[in-house]
Amino acid sequence: MPESSISVWYVLIAATLTAVCTGLGVIPFLFVKSVSKRLLGLGNAVAAGLMLGASVGLTLEAWLLSESRTVIGLLLGALLVVATGWLLPEDDDHDQPKVAALSKANLRKIIMVMAIMTAHSFAEGIGVGVSFGGREGFGNFISSAIAIHNIPEGIAIALVMIPRGVSRFKAALWSIVSSLPQPLMAVPAYLFVLSFAPILPVGLGLAAGAMFYMVFAELLPEANENASRIQVAIVCAISTAAMLAYQWMM
Repeated sequence: MPESSISVWYVLIAATLTAVCTGLGVIPFLFVKSVSKRLLGLGNAVAAGLMLGASVGLTLEAWLLSESRTVIGLLLGALLVVATGWLLPEDDDHDQPKVAALSKANLRKIIMVMAIMTAHSFAEGIGVGVSFGGREGFGNFISSAIAIHNIPEGIAIALVMIPRGVSRFKAALWSIVSSLPQPLMAVPAYLFVLSFAPILPVGLGLAAGAMFYMVFAELLPEANENASRIQVAIVCAISTAAMLAYQWMM
């Protein structure tokens, strides 16, 4: 148990606010009326860059905690995406059944991104809970940093959902849903900080590994189909650098 005057309710509210901030990622799309194929490709490139930058940051953070557990987490993350792909086989777009106006291929992509971001949120929730069990003020700093960090993650989710026919309102709701593991995991991690701390690097590595795989196996190949390779490379590089700089400032 943590020796802290902070209540469980305080931790729960702080972690819930971090989850809600993910929904703010839909705001840029309030000013975009339609999405062309080229814009879809560049959107995938931006999402790939944001995920790539986040993955590098997560890997470095986990590596400082435990090198071996980070490697285990990275491998588990990649296997998570592969397993999701097996459960949702990719078929040809012709004569595909549609679910809620989404083709099977688009639905597959959305489910994979949601699965990865949700797994990511489990690790972040543990991080929030463990931080509140540390030195005074550290929990507030970490939860604030994750809340701000969640906004570009929400943008990445919206970039995958909205161009594929999901409404802006639903994209915001699904973005928040992907972060609900944060408050769910923060409270037990806070109450049993010594038990949860050792698995944190595995969770961070898992999230990073899943995003690494998604970037190179799914998002970038699709981006190259809808926009020129040079444009995709430039947009992805800028997005990655921006995300890394963003994390460094946090």
